[in-house]
Amino acid sequence: MKSWRDPILKEFIAPQAARLTLAADPDGLLLEAGVLEEIAERGFELLTVEDRISFRFAYESRYRSRWDRGELTDRGVVLRTAAADLRALPYDLLQAGRQVSFSVDALFPNLSHAVMETLERSDLDALYRAQTREPPARPLGDRQTAGFVLRHVFGIAPETIGQESDLLGFLLRRHYRGLRIPALLDDHLLRLLARNPAFSAWPLREIMADREAFRAFLQERWPAFLDRRTADRAMAEPAAPVASTGGLGLRYSGPTGIPFDHADVRVYVGNLFLEGFLRPVTHPRADRLAGSWEAAGIETDPEADRQRRLTGLLQTIEAEKSIPGRTARHRDWLAFARLWAQVNALVFGRNGDPGAGDSRSRYVRVRDRIDAAFTDWMEQRYGTLHNQPPRPPVMIHHVPRMLARTLQESARAKAALVLVDGLSLDQWSTVRDVLAKQRPGFRFRERSLFAWVPTLTMVSRQACFSGRPPLYFPSSIHTTDREPAAWQRFWADEGLSAAEVGYEKNLRAQADLDRAAQLVSAPRVRVVGLVVDAVDQIMHGMTLGQSGMHNQVRQWAQRGLPADLIDLLLDSGFAVWLTSDHGNIETRGCGRPGEGSAADLRGERVRVYSDAALRARVKERFLDAIAWPPVGLPDDYLALIAPGRSSFVRRQERPVAHGGITLEEVIVPLVRIERA
Repeated sequence: MKSWRDPILKEFIAPQAARLTLAADPDGLLLEAGVLEEIAERGFELLTVEDRISFRFAYESRYRSRWDRGELTDRGVVLRTAAADLRALPYDLLQAGRQVSFSVDALFPNLSHAVMETLERSDLDALYRAQTREPPARPLGDRQTAGFVLRHVFGIAPETIGQESDLLGFLLRRHYRGLRIPALLDDHLLRLLARNPAFSAWPLREIMADREAFRAFLQERWPAFLDRRTADRAMAEPAAPVASTGGLGLRYSGPTGIPFDHADVRVYVGNLFLEGFLRPVTHPRADRLAGSWEAAGIETDPEADRQRRLTGLLQTIEAEKSIPGRTARHRDWLAFARLWAQVNALVFGRNGDPGAGDSRSRYVRVRDRIDAAFTDWMEQRYGTLHNQPPRPPVMIHHVPRMLARTLQESARAKAALVLVDGLSLDQWSTVRDVLAKQRPGFRFRERSLFAWVPTLTMVSRQACFSGRPPLYFPSSIHTTDREPAAWQRFWADEGLSAAEVGYEKNLRAQADLDRAAQLVSAPRVRVVGLVVDAVDQIMHGMTLGQSGMHNQVRQWAQRGLPADLIDLLLDSGFAVWLTSDHGNIETRGCGRPGEGSAADLRGERVRVYSDAALRARVKERFLDAIAWPPVGLPDDYLALIAPGRSSFVRRQERPVAHGGITLEEVIVPLVRIERA
């Protein structure tokens, strides 16, 4: 067989043969994007059985009742359970459905299950190819499987990491590319590297898996490297490395002299500063390094530095063809969105302007390419995302489950979710920079995830606090009034009492902190959800475009609410995450549909109808508008999204708005905030 998917897909030939299929899938193989897309193309829809009530609602309303009416005769349904035994499913389903079972043990019989279950499903392609080329002659144990996987999936050969430059090059490749290596494999690799006395001073356990710790480790050693380079510019070789940090007061122990100038390391340095992984520093002898490769990490003139970074990032995106395509994995877009956010933060940040002539045309050209590629990907692949496993979170409704895992660590653990309504990834960059100056001790572990489409507060924010796709709250999808009850219901299902759960919204200014303080000080509270809606308020009154948004978001952050709120939560013992329900973009009016009260929702970026014929008539006037399918939405929630970066307002208007499917609207920040 050509792929590990083939034995699975052969079970899904035609829905007419088996309208209902029950699938035991303990390893989540059916949730892999390629499998999901293929079974959808073959006429099957996947529904995961999580809790009995939600599952029954979806199955009865969307499928069985329609089958009884003679509808959906060309569609089959796959009821997936994470249990290995289907006998836990309701009896009526067991009687009606065909039963199948899938597992990694069946696909990779000679590899350790303990190792296999830690891998992401997207890693199985490389592993299947390796197994085909070099099939193990006998079953492998945990350590042998770990070595096999490290080599063939992640391209890591531990025996080639023998010197400090090898180690640094490996760590740079790992963290720069965002490799997610399971903890079990990391432990195996750490044991091997610890045998090398050359690495005895390195804080491997801290910096191996923790991207933020590795970044901080490099950042605090960069000034020491510049000191040595400028001490004698003519010196052919740098000074010998210092064995340990000694009394220098660095946060991370280990060697101070690390080989940034080694050929295998130096190739990364420019991009580390260009893409914001490391931050340039001031240096008293910066003139000695003018024009050198080290100059990328030296702060000189802020405006010149900004323009240099902006030009460099745009060139990188153009030259390296780094824009993901239609077949890209969702995590490729999540990573690229963070890169594009830095471009937008530079363009629209303090005194931000891409400039005139070539600079502006280059920015617009790149932006238009991204819009086209992301729209194509969204129409092709977004529909599979809500079925992705929630570890790590992929969509906004996965966030409460992540918090639940924190609470499971200890009976005393507490977790707080700060949802900044409407905050885009690039505006988070602005807020983060303010927080870093106000609270140098904050550490930010940054990720990103997908909002729900249409990217509206009532849809995406409510999905976040309910922990469910919008399909499961059809009666409240046009309002956020039931959000507190949905938050309580999620945690009740997790075993928490009402006294242990808190929720507060409309947090905008310092005066609102008292309400948050009263909430988190309750003696029994263990989890809180806080809605900060200042950015959304700024957006809906904005007339100065994205530059005006960044300026006002910065001013709001500088007034202190974000920093003080995070201080309050950390001081109260909460693990703190910050996220957003949607982003925003500057738009250009394309005209009003004029359908009046016939639309259920008349947004600037999106109109919503309950009647397909009405939506079709409106689309005739706006041919490039997108009739969005009700993926994960109620069947009668039919969205019409304004084309491109336009909005359904008068042509002379230029509002900042949300609701559509641009990268800036859909991919939002997810940040763990800690103290160093």
